[in-house]
Amino acid sequence: MAADADSSIRAIIRRCAQEERWSLDEAKDGIEALKYLRRRKYHLIILEMELPVIDGLMVCESLNQTPNIPVIFISKKTSEDDRLAAFEVGGNDYIIKPFYPRELVARIKNLLKLNGIVSEANHLLVSGNLKIDLFSQDVFVDDQRVKLTPKEYNLLLFFSQNPNKAFSRSMLLDMVWGRQFDGTDRTVDTHVKSLREKIKPYHTYISTIWGYGYKYEVEHSEL
Repeated sequence: MAADADSSIRAIIRRCAQEERWSLDEAKDGIEALKYLRRRKYHLIILEMELPVIDGLMVCESLNQTPNIPVIFISKKTSEDDRLAAFEVGGNDYIIKPFYPRELVARIKNLLKLNGIVSEANHLLVSGNLKIDLFSQDVFVDDQRVKLTPKEYNLLLFFSQNPNKAFSRSMLLDMVWGRQFDGTDRTVDTHVKSLREKIKPYHTYISTIWGYGYKYEVEHSEL
């Protein structure tokens, strides 16, 4: 997510995101930024220091409940005090306007790598014409985005990261839903059925191991 009052700056960031195939939400003030942050989870946030209504420092302070999200501040302010203020509220980097787009991209990639979110080049999981974008958490079937529930996405991601391995229903409950989840085999069956419907014609990737569980049968590759 990128929050900046200047539409030209947002346009630069948007072009960078498009070239890197990153998903991006844009906010023009602090209120809009906070609304996005309440609705979605982000891998990285870009904040202008001088955001209208609620400034970037206050927006960053609101992230204390989710401290693992890296934050890059952008600002025309160059003083040491301004830089220190940004870092004191949890900022990870500080870029002075105007900036070079390629430098911004390099800094974003560096922070993502340092935070272990995903390596620079491997943000796509590809199985034939079925693709999972690890940055945006979007899923594409024949280049058409399909809408999955969070649990369907987690299930598909787990399968795609563990191809050609058979998993029992109880193992899938532990791995995808968590050991504390009080579910049954029917929970897995229901989600697999729904997931298969949404990823047609590649539903056959998820094969049933009768009396046991499921296997994701497809050659696995990463781009």
